[in-house]
Amino acid sequence: MRSFDLAPLYRATVGFDQVADLMDRAFTNDVGHQSYPPYNIEKTDENAYCISIAVAGFSGDDLGVEVKENALIVTAKKAEEDGERTYLHRGIATRAFERRFTLADHVRVTGATHADGMLHIDLVREVPEVLKPRRIEIVSGSAPAEQDVVEAKPFN
Repeated sequence: MRSFDLAPLYRATVGFDQVADLMDRAFTNDVGHQSYPPYNIEKTDENAYCISIAVAGFSGDDLGVEVKENALIVTAKKAEEDGERTYLHRGIATRAFERRFTLADHVRVTGATHADGMLHIDLVREVPEVLKPRRIEIVSGSAPAEQDVVEAKPFN
């Protein structure tokens, strides 16, 4: 069993509490690793991703996809069947589940499709203009360049 004390990280940093919480969740969830339903996470473009979840036996009405506080939550609950069927072997699992994915900042869900027993959830990372790298022009010469001055006018 792994045991890490993240208290020094909380004491020595400011603003990194989300990283520490993420590490804490990862180590906690590692113990009870959930394997149902199986899924893939695919990088489809530089800033685009697709989560594919195997949901054989579930209809679109049985599935739910929700985004809440930087978490993508996928749920499924099979409608109750009438007792008319008698199974000799039941290998297709249609038990209810809830699968959570932690989303990074600026990642949003753009859509979800259900086809051929697979649920595909499309995500895109949209980095705001303020956070994108920008090139600063270097002005040559010894004297500072004159700057255009614009007078501020009241907005009323």
